Amino acid sequence: MKTVYHQRDPKEWQQFVTLLRQAVAEDKLTEFFELFLTADERGSLGLRTQIVEHLLKNESSQREIQQKLNTSAATITRGSNMLKTLDPQFLNWVNEKLNGKA
Repeated sequence: MKTVYHQRDPKEWQQFVTLLRQAVAEDKLTEFFELFLTADERGSLGLRTQIVEHLLKNESSQREIQQKLNTSAATITRGSNMLKTLDPQFLNWVNEKLNGKA
Protein backbone atom coordinates (compact mmCIF):
# COMPACT_ATOMS: atom_id res chain seq x y z
CA MET A 1 0.00 0.00 0.00
CA LYS A 2 1.39 3.40 -0.96
CA THR A 3 1.52 6.15 1.60
CA VAL A 4 0.21 9.28 -0.05
CA TYR A 5 0.69 11.65 2.86
CA HIS A 6 3.21 12.01 5.65
CA GLN A 7 1.92 11.35 9.11
CA ARG A 8 3.69 11.77 12.39
CA ASP A 9 3.51 8.09 13.23
CA PRO A 10 2.43 5.27 10.87
CA LYS A 11 0.87 3.54 13.88
CA GLU A 12 -1.73 6.32 14.02
CA TRP A 13 -3.05 5.37 10.58
CA GLN A 14 -3.06 1.69 11.47
CA GLN A 15 -4.97 2.43 14.66
CA PHE A 16 -7.56 4.33 12.63
CA VAL A 17 -7.86 1.50 10.06
CA THR A 18 -8.22 -1.08 12.83
CA LEU A 19 -10.97 0.95 14.49
CA LEU A 20 -12.67 1.42 11.12
CA ARG A 21 -12.66 -2.35 10.56
CA GLN A 22 -14.22 -2.83 13.98
CA ALA A 23 -16.89 -0.24 13.18
CA VAL A 24 -17.72 -2.11 9.96
CA ALA A 25 -17.87 -5.45 11.77
CA GLU A 26 -20.14 -4.02 14.48
CA ASP A 27 -22.36 -2.00 12.10
CA LYS A 28 -21.29 1.34 13.57
CA LEU A 29 -20.03 3.05 10.44
CA THR A 30 -22.34 6.06 10.52
CA GLU A 31 -21.43 6.85 14.11
CA PHE A 32 -17.75 6.26 13.37
CA PHE A 33 -17.69 8.80 10.55
CA GLU A 34 -19.81 11.28 12.50
CA LEU A 35 -17.18 11.13 15.24
CA PHE A 36 -14.12 11.51 13.03
CA LEU A 37 -15.39 13.72 10.20
CA THR A 38 -17.18 17.05 10.20
CA ALA A 39 -20.27 17.49 8.04
CA ASP A 40 -18.11 19.37 5.50
CA GLU A 41 -15.54 16.56 5.42
CA ARG A 42 -18.28 13.99 4.88
CA GLY A 43 -19.62 16.13 2.04
CA SER A 44 -16.14 16.32 0.54
CA LEU A 45 -15.89 12.54 0.62
CA GLY A 46 -19.21 12.31 -1.18
CA LEU A 47 -17.96 14.72 -3.84
CA ARG A 48 -14.68 12.80 -4.17
CA THR A 49 -16.68 9.60 -4.66
CA GLN A 50 -18.68 11.22 -7.47
CA ILE A 51 -15.48 12.54 -9.07
CA VAL A 52 -13.86 9.10 -9.01
CA GLU A 53 -17.05 7.52 -10.35
CA HIS A 54 -17.16 9.92 -13.32
CA LEU A 55 -13.43 9.70 -14.02
CA LEU A 56 -13.49 5.90 -14.02
CA LYS A 57 -16.60 5.85 -16.19
CA ASN A 58 -14.53 7.82 -18.72
CA GLU A 59 -17.58 9.16 -20.57
CA SER A 60 -17.04 12.87 -19.91
CA SER A 61 -14.16 15.30 -20.08
CA GLN A 62 -12.75 16.68 -16.86
CA ARG A 63 -14.31 20.03 -17.76
CA GLU A 64 -17.75 18.41 -18.15
CA ILE A 65 -17.33 16.61 -14.82
CA GLN A 66 -16.32 19.90 -13.19
CA GLN A 67 -19.44 21.63 -14.50
CA LYS A 68 -21.77 18.76 -13.68
CA LEU A 69 -20.50 18.51 -10.09
CA ASN A 70 -20.10 22.27 -9.66
CA THR A 71 -16.53 22.05 -8.40
CA SER A 72 -13.14 23.42 -9.36
CA ALA A 73 -10.89 22.16 -12.13
CA ALA A 74 -8.15 21.67 -9.52
CA THR A 75 -10.38 19.29 -7.54
CA ILE A 76 -11.03 17.17 -10.64
CA THR A 77 -7.33 17.24 -11.57
CA ARG A 78 -6.30 16.09 -8.07
CA GLY A 79 -8.72 13.19 -8.35
CA SER A 80 -7.43 12.29 -11.79
CA ASN A 81 -3.81 12.46 -10.65
CA MET A 82 -4.55 10.24 -7.66
CA LEU A 83 -6.10 7.59 -9.91
CA LYS A 84 -2.84 7.44 -11.86
CA THR A 85 -0.93 6.41 -8.72
CA LEU A 86 -3.13 3.48 -7.72
CA ASP A 87 -2.91 -0.23 -8.48
CA PRO A 88 -4.94 -1.04 -11.63
CA GLN A 89 -6.54 -4.05 -9.91
CA PHE A 90 -7.78 -1.79 -7.13
CA LEU A 91 -9.11 0.70 -9.68
CA ASN A 92 -10.97 -2.12 -11.43
CA TRP A 93 -12.51 -3.09 -8.09
CA VAL A 94 -13.59 0.50 -7.39
CA ASN A 95 -14.96 0.89 -10.91
CA GLU A 96 -16.97 -2.29 -10.49
CA LYS A 97 -18.42 -1.06 -7.19
CA LEU A 98 -19.23 2.45 -8.45
CA ASN A 99 -20.14 1.83 -12.07
CA GLY A 100 -20.97 -1.87 -12.21
CA LYS A 101 -18.06 -2.62 -14.52
CA ALA A 102 -14.35 -3.33 -14.41
